[in-house]
Amino acid sequence: MAFEKPGGNAPIKALLEKGVETGVFPGAVLLAAYRDKTRVFEKAGRYTAAIDSPHMAEDTLFDLASLTKPFATTLAVMKLVDSGKMELDEPLANLLPGLLPVPIGALTPRLLLCHSAGLQSWAPFYRDLALLPRSETKITLRKRILETPMAYVPGNGVLYSDFGFMLLEWIIENISGKAMPRFLEEHFYGPLNMKKTGFFGSHSMSGDETSRFAPTECCPWRKRVIRGEVHDENAYSIGGYSGHAGLFSRAVDLFALTEMLVDHYDGKRSDFLKPETVRSFFSKQNIVKESTWALGWDTPSLSNSSAGDHLSEESVGHLGFT
Repeated sequence: MAFEKPGGNAPIKALLEKGVETGVFPGAVLLAAYRDKTRVFEKAGRYTAAIDSPHMAEDTLFDLASLTKPFATTLAVMKLVDSGKMELDEPLANLLPGLLPVPIGALTPRLLLCHSAGLQSWAPFYRDLALLPRSETKITLRKRILETPMAYVPGNGVLYSDFGFMLLEWIIENISGKAMPRFLEEHFYGPLNMKKTGFFGSHSMSGDETSRFAPTECCPWRKRVIRGEVHDENAYSIGGYSGHAGLFSRAVDLFALTEMLVDHYDGKRSDFLKPETVRSFFSKQNIVKESTWALGWDTPSLSNSSAGDHLSEESVGHLGFT
């Protein structure tokens, strides 16, 4: 990784400090790069608003929440498509044979990836799943998704959906014959030396183990501060991760991953994926008029974008909430 930290970062550092002072966040880590060089790598504040809370560090680990969708699930689908093991427009019934009823069996990975599959957004499955033996939770969650009525006609709308990415994780598992974390470690995280990126389960850790993790909240359901375990309740209830949430990482690891993807998009390398695969997944799909979605990645809306006013329409990114 190339670093270049010019002296012009003071305004950015001041902006982060202002975010701490005004209560936007208790602490933050910001890394920005341009043309393969890190131009900004700053930290500010503490893990929590408490005055005795540890200061943020450059290698602090964060619960990435829905960034699991692009940085894990979508990445695994990219690899399976790239290697010819699945197709974007293949019916799910072919990818999970004998397991999916109509109409879900007629959906495609493309529709799931751009949130136009007609699936509901979310449901509090965790309330019932928490009462079951852990060995039964994931299969029960998948069954509940299949039984949930569709929200709209597939391909005729856009509704951001955790359900779709839970199904994609199931497909990845079925096609690869491996749990998604292992598949990603073998094909991406390990080779890219992303040493601090992974899925850390649903168990609470000791104080020493959690010292490198930023806390998320005091969870009213679990009745404790969540730190080093997934914030999302549905992911927690089935073992700590699913296709929609559960990934943890730090800034430098995510830079290594995004730098790899950009280099492939630009045709500078082709060792992880074919450049045309990355370009396809980064392209806005336009299945539904005015949708901003590419494949597993989002693009800026034309007005009032959360990405601000300075990124091009071809930019890609994603939001995550904890």
